[in-house]
Amino acid sequence: MYLPLPVLLFLLYCVSGLPFYNGFYYSNSPNGRNRGEGLFNGVKLVVDTPEETLFSHRGANVTLPCHYHYEPDLLSPRPVRIKWWKLSENGAPEQDVLVAIGLRHRSFGDYQGRVHLRQERKREVSLEIQDLRLEDYGRYRCEVIDGLEDESGLVELELRGVVFPYQHPHGRYQFNFHEAQQACEEQDAVVASFEQLFRAWEEGLDWCNAGWLQDASVQYPITQARHPCGGPGLAPGVRSYGPRHRRLHRYDVFCFAAALKGQVYYLEHPEKLTLAEAKEACQEDGAQIAKVGQLFAAWKFRGLDRCDAGWLADGSARYPVAHPRPNCGSLEPGIRNFGFPDPQSRKYGVYCHLPR
Repeated sequence: MYLPLPVLLFLLYCVSGLPFYNGFYYSNSPNGRNRGEGLFNGVKLVVDTPEETLFSHRGANVTLPCHYHYEPDLLSPRPVRIKWWKLSENGAPEQDVLVAIGLRHRSFGDYQGRVHLRQERKREVSLEIQDLRLEDYGRYRCEVIDGLEDESGLVELELRGVVFPYQHPHGRYQFNFHEAQQACEEQDAVVASFEQLFRAWEEGLDWCNAGWLQDASVQYPITQARHPCGGPGLAPGVRSYGPRHRRLHRYDVFCFAAALKGQVYYLEHPEKLTLAEAKEACQEDGAQIAKVGQLFAAWKFRGLDRCDAGWLADGSARYPVAHPRPNCGSLEPGIRNFGFPDPQSRKYGVYCHLPR
């Protein structure tokens, strides 16, 4: 039985998931996620954003490129509405960033005062973000709305940083997911994403204890297969326990610290200090006792190299080695960890952080 065309269109309109607008059907371009196209009255609205991931660092200014055009081109200008928002990550809500109509624009939330629309070229609607923060990395959508038509493209922003495993002072596998998030924040870091952990594994990170990632999965990176880490018969890679219960299951955590703002240094002091004395000594020097994420960032991006163990803000004692040498730990660069000593111990100095 053949249905009349109006009836068929009505039935199709009632099927959820089909992109109908104003009684017309529009199909997305097969050219990929970074080229949105919409067809109206024989004219295509096309939004272009870069295919490659953009990399920047905390505290920097960055521009997320976005341009649009029409095919065939339209000679007369058309008023459009621009909307930028950050896509949801792991259950977090989407975040409105900026909307603009003509010369008027409005920014939202933590982006207020930090974002602007860049329109230096014809039909450019790029987003400028100032003073990048740790939580700014992720995927952003640029949407252009022309009347009833709208098309969009994605821009992915990553911050340069360092991934490090973090363990509770009472030992391994003590954090549920929410506690893991808090632990990373207290170390001037955030829970690492899988992409960040994978990149760290490619750079040589090898760690046998499983830890939370941003998507609430639990994984660990292995570059050298061995018995305690899945067995010697498995290929190197990032091992996965899969998604875990955010409240009931307990593991370590992989944190991500972005490039350092300020300076981390070993405080030259005539004697070793207790933890309380170490905090006070940094304050007297016009600084604060350094956090673990800050020490890792100083080691990774500033080449901090010191063979003296020092207190950090979480009560652990560590030291950074950029150039391995005898009597300074293993033959690999890294952060040497003495765990969480008795806070009354006078065996250690202190690492301080001086913000800019």
